[in-house]
Amino acid sequence: MTATDDTPSTGRLPGRPARLRLADGAPGPEGVAFPPFVDHHVHLQMVDPDAAPRAGIAGVVDLGAELTAISALAAREPLPRVVFAGQFLTAPGGYPSDRWWLRPGSLRELAAPNPAHERRALPEPIETAVAEQAAFGARLVKVMLNADAGPVFDRETLDAVVAAARAHGLLVAAHAEGDGMARLAIEAGADALVHAPFTERLDDELLARAVAAGQCWIATFDIHARAGEASALETAIDNTARFRAAGGRVLYGTDLGNGELPDGVNAGELAAMLAAGLGGAELVAALTDPWPLADPAAWGGDALATFVPGPPPGDADGLPGWLAGARVVPIENLEFG
Repeated sequence: MTATDDTPSTGRLPGRPARLRLADGAPGPEGVAFPPFVDHHVHLQMVDPDAAPRAGIAGVVDLGAELTAISALAAREPLPRVVFAGQFLTAPGGYPSDRWWLRPGSLRELAAPNPAHERRALPEPIETAVAEQAAFGARLVKVMLNADAGPVFDRETLDAVVAAARAHGLLVAAHAEGDGMARLAIEAGADALVHAPFTERLDDELLARAVAAGQCWIATFDIHARAGEASALETAIDNTARFRAAGGRVLYGTDLGNGELPDGVNAGELAAMLAAGLGGAELVAALTDPWPLADPAAWGGDALATFVPGPPPGDADGLPGWLAGARVVPIENLEFG
């Protein structure tokens, strides 16, 4: 079976049959070449930044780091290619200000806008904070809305952050945890939820609003499975299944750096995405989605591929393990049939 074959269980996978050419020029294994795989939720300061490409991930979206460190990682030539949000933006005393894993300089606490701002010559702290993320090369900002762990932005403050991001051409990604936080993020116009909502079941009307707005969700299911959080996992899968059925855009992302997770393609994450109703082609689409970039070629698709050795499995249950065997290779090292 080739990557373009149709089967009832896996569907049509958007890859190309290929053979890997070994370093000495000899023919290597046959398999399937895909556009570069991307993990849309990582924290590179907490892991080995060079490990992901060896296990199939060509690009990463870092969603919380100290600006100097992450901008330096993004500027390196070696893989993975890095797009980043910069600092965690949170309310004073808000999550994750009290977490042991928080790296120095990676948090920015923002107070509510000053009502007398129109009489001041200097920009508001919110505007300054967002401008600094952009100046370091961030493509998006990340707002922390965790009502279960401390104070969160009110709607006025969140609106100010979103407005400042829009002024700099940045997207807004939200960590939404606790009652009403997903609704707050959706109604304020966040472009993405960095975790599929896992603390409450969202109603269909709210899901429809998120879909209509073009919001995307980053799955991150496996962190709940590995932590033994069965209820959170069930809620996240249920919300995502209905979001997807309504036309929502689901992205592959693992929250790499949060506990013990594999460096590359995570079979557990993909298995949970299957449980949320994504088919084989949708799994590949979630792995190769260019978000937050608009151009897929920006991830290196003109020069790189993610290569998976061997033929695709004949059933969907075999896809996560097969895809987890991926590696990143230069396209010039592939021979296409």
